[in-house]
Amino acid sequence: MARRVSRTLDAVLGAVAAALLAVLLIVVLTSVGLRYVFSTGFVGSEDLGIWLHVALISIGAPLSLKSALAMRLDVFLRFFPTRLHPAIAALADSFSVTAGLILMFGSSEIVSMLGGTSPSLGLPEWVRFGFIGIGGGLVLAVLLLQRLGEGNAVSAVASLAIGTAVYAGVPLLQIASPLPPSIWLGLVAALGLVLAAPLAHAFLAAAYVAMAFGSPLPEPAIVSSTVTGMSKFLLLAIPFFLLAGAMLTASGVAQQLVRFAAAMVGHRRAGLAQTTLLTSVLFSGASGSSVANAAFGASTFQPELVKHGYRPDQAGAIIAATSVLDNVIPPSIAFLILATATNLSVGSLLVGGFFAGGLMAICLAVAIHLTVRDVAPQPRVPGAERWKAALSAIPAFGLGVIVVAGIRIGIVTTTEAAALAALYTLFLGIGSRVGASGIFAVFRQSATEAAAIGLLIGTAGPFAFLLAVDNVSDLITQFVTLLGGSKIAVLLLSNLILLVVGLVLDIGAAILLFGPILLPAAIAAGIDPIHFGVIIVVNLMIHGLTPPIGMLIFVVSGVTRVPATALFRAVAPYLLSLLVALAILCAWASLF
Repeated sequence: MARRVSRTLDAVLGAVAAALLAVLLIVVLTSVGLRYVFSTGFVGSEDLGIWLHVALISIGAPLSLKSALAMRLDVFLRFFPTRLHPAIAALADSFSVTAGLILMFGSSEIVSMLGGTSPSLGLPEWVRFGFIGIGGGLVLAVLLLQRLGEGNAVSAVASLAIGTAVYAGVPLLQIASPLPPSIWLGLVAALGLVLAAPLAHAFLAAAYVAMAFGSPLPEPAIVSSTVTGMSKFLLLAIPFFLLAGAMLTASGVAQQLVRFAAAMVGHRRAGLAQTTLLTSVLFSGASGSSVANAAFGASTFQPELVKHGYRPDQAGAIIAATSVLDNVIPPSIAFLILATATNLSVGSLLVGGFFAGGLMAICLAVAIHLTVRDVAPQPRVPGAERWKAALSAIPAFGLGVIVVAGIRIGIVTTTEAAALAALYTLFLGIGSRVGASGIFAVFRQSATEAAAIGLLIGTAGPFAFLLAVDNVSDLITQFVTLLGGSKIAVLLLSNLILLVVGLVLDIGAAILLFGPILLPAAIAAGIDPIHFGVIIVVNLMIHGLTPPIGMLIFVVSGVTRVPATALFRAVAPYLLSLLVALAILCAWASLF
């Protein structure tokens, strides 16, 4: 019974999330059309888009609970005896229960206190916060139904009891501590990560527990900070870029990129591996998501690489390493998150991403050339076939022109460019005869991915606020000054911090938390903030290949069934080449 209800609820939430994404796309495209065709617009389009985005996150986030999008760090489970795994799973679920209760009751308190209406929409201001409260209730419902459907009634009851006890008990505690609240928040969040709780839920529960240690954020403020963090028009570009990348794959146009790349470099030494690299460079202009490219490359290139003599672990390592480029070469979701957290110019970051991505691609090409010796090259493709492959890839190149040229020239905003990219790929999908069910699946997938990312961005808000209150940024700046305050000192310390943080934090969370902290020290040392922002993203993206998280490694492992441990070993030379690229970028930043 519970399993059937869970499937039904999952289907309903998926349909609603897909519909919300479609409406969101229509709103932004209508605004663009009215402005450029009729030189007018409709009042409140940005606010309506933001409110719809909050609703999308609230509805879509529960769908990711049992997928990789939950961002669970389950690598530590192997260190615990198997007999303890059910208890650990219940403790991890208790973080989700606590987070769901915080969203439910925190938002209801805001709703009861908040008055007034939105001047642009004419709707009560509390509606936006009501969405997130509904989302909290759905998290609880989906989680409990999943556990009951799996036959884990004891685990469901235990997690509900523990989470409720924490939620009810924290306001009654006042614990004196010499440590600032942000440290306690970090410790509780780290406990959640070790137990494999969803990262966003660990952040939210930790912010709540920090109240007992003197946090100035009461429950309504935690929820308000979360909603404020996800209520930015720029963030609407994320679901649209995800939609464009998924539709490009579904339409088959992505395969034309593969064909073009193979025609250009397939005949060279390690030609098929170089084709994988070039496809990643080209596909970067479409998806903006390294995870999406890793999944695409693992399913497309892995069988071909193995068939042509590459070891399975080496083939998977090449795919994972080249996928790093997708969040560096524009459009990049990582740069969008960084711009949201630091107010840096998106257009300038994208230009810096072109340079950094090109440098990383060159370093990877050299590493592939040096490490692949015993695989025969492919036959050279005739010139006529190259031209044919280039012509067939033009529709995919058109997507990059829309996004990058539109943003850089200033014709459209980043969000509007992403919406136009999504519309363009939708037309490509219809032209390629992708059916209604296929289009719905793409919208549902993109909505779910965007909701998971949006919830993470929102729940990082309270953490970032406490770090600011505790003056962590000033402390780091003072520490750098003690080391000399030079550009080199700042770059070395920042990269060291990011290299450590990236081992245990999701890339998006690390950007949100440490971008605003490290940037002031860099500016004080005279480092160009755009150069430094690019270095932050490149540094953290490299951690897609490092244990224990290594998201890109685990994505490739999941698709190809090659053990992650073997992939971590095989990726070492490509990881080294990316670190060389990072060192060159740092040297450049220290000189100019």
